[in-house]
Parts: sequence; structure tokens; C-alpha cells
Amino acid sequence: MRTRPAPAAPTRATPQATSTPAGSEPGGGRLAGVATMVGSGLSNQTGAAIGSLAFPVLGPVGVVAVRQYVAALVLIAVGRLRLRSFTWAQWWPVLLLALVFGTMNLSLYSAIERVGLGLAVTLEFLGPLTIALASSRRRVDVGCAVIAAAGVVTLMRPQPSTDYLGMALGLLAAACWASYILLNRTVGRRVPGAQGAAAAAGISAVMFLPIGIVVAVRHPPTAGAVTCAIAAGVLSSAVPYLADLFTLRHVPPRAFGLFMSVNPVLAALVGMIGLGQGLGGPEWASIGAIVAANALSIVTSRS
Repeated sequence: MRTRPAPAAPTRATPQATSTPAGSEPGGGRLAGVATMVGSGLSNQTGAAIGSLAFPVLGPVGVVAVRQYVAALVLIAVGRLRLRSFTWAQWWPVLLLALVFGTMNLSLYSAIERVGLGLAVTLEFLGPLTIALASSRRRVDVGCAVIAAAGVVTLMRPQPSTDYLGMALGLLAAACWASYILLNRTVGRRVPGAQGAAAAAGISAVMFLPIGIVVAVRHPPTAGAVTCAIAAGVLSSAVPYLADLFTLRHVPPRAFGLFMSVNPVLAALVGMIGLGQGLGGPEWASIGAIVAANALSIVTSRS
């Protein structure tokens, strides 16, 4: 679950670090942080790829339901919830965050089923990129927006095999991620620690509980499919969350945001190697353009 975005790219829900500032970390801590970022990114995309293996049995809805359950267990265990102390001013953004969280994952996994891991994650990444560029008035960010837009146009160019519904689902995931960032800022200001993220994850899991029951009744799950879905939850929710807790204590936010922009490339590579989802030259060029736009915006940022 992602909150408190670094420049141009969001992080997952993390309580405020109380250790030594990232900028003053020794070389060993910085190197460990970078290694953790690599592991977190690969874990996230590998989890999504493994989860897609359960689509023939559970479908994207069933896989997302299991992922929501895993995310809720992890965040509630860490968040130390005190729900009775919540006021309405704290509850309403948490409820919206829960709705957006579930919709974001469902639309992303549905897009993965139709257009593949690499393209789906690239389209979803437009959410935080749009938030970052929209909040800037610099000329270089206008240029970055044009580069990213060119990448999107190339990705969505009309072809006989173009899956417009899959593309639309990817863009819906992007809109949800952008909403997720804005809501997390509100939740982060109003709810202490990770309680807001934990409450949202728990509510989202409850919302998916009847959906999971219906899926299980209509499509009896196999042991292999359930294992893949649980693995997706662990690798794409639990591991990245815990990894980010460590990373943000050792790596400057700019470096964290810069590495986050590489996730579409990691997704394309994992999809190609693990799922046999090869991409053509125009698709790779589009992914490269969107990643470059984000990276350029971060590198040239003053803060």
C-alpha cells in the first residue's frame, strides 16, 4: 500500500522514520537501501506475475481479494489500530482510501490479464507521474509531460490487436493511484502513524470478503491457484511494505522516487521472462519515454 509520495513517485504506507536522516547514512547503509529497493521492485512485479497464473481459476477478482486479505493482515499487525479514537474527520478519508485501494488493485490486475504486466504497470504509473507534473510550473516538467504523452499515444495507437478495454482498465488504475496519493496525504495528516493505512486495508478486505466467497463458490479454487494468490499478496504487499520501511531510513527521497520510476521496466522484464509476454519496439520505446519523463523530472527537481 502506497502513501506519502517521494518526488514524482509515491511510497507505500510507512510510519515516520525516527532513525538517522537518509542524507547522513554511511555508505554501507546507503548500499543496503539500494539493494533493498531492487529487491522490493522485483518482489512487487514478480508477485503480480505469479498472481496472474491464478487467473484461469480465480480470475483477477479472486486474486485481488486474496491480496487484499494479505495486505490487511500485514498492515493491521503493524498499524496498532485504535479505531474507537477515530473521529468522522478521520474516518471519511480512510473509507475513501479503502474504496480506491480495492479499485486500484482490481483494475490493475484486470488490465494485466488483458494487455500484459509491462503495459498495465506502465499505464498505472501515469497516475503518480501526472500528480508530480501537475503540481509543477517548471518548463522542464512541461517537456516531461509532452514526452510522457507521446509514450502514451504510442502505446494506445490503433491496431487490429489493440485491447482498448485493457488499456482503459490500466488508465483507471492510474486514476486510482493518483487519487490514492491525494487521499493518503489527507489520511497522513489526520491519522497518526500507520493506523490510517491499516484501517483502510482492513475495510477494503472486508469489502472483498463477500466477493471472495462468491468466487470460491462459483469457481472452486485449487491449491495451486490459492498458493499463487497468496504469493501475490505476500510478494506485492507484505514484502514491499516492509522493504520500504527500511529503505526510507537509508535512501534519500529523490533516489527512492527515481528508482520507483524503473518499475514499469521491471514489470516488462518480469512479464517477458516469467510469462512470455514479449513486447515490440514501439512498446519498449513508450515505456522508456514514460520512465525517462519521470526520471528527468526528479533529477532536475530542487527539492
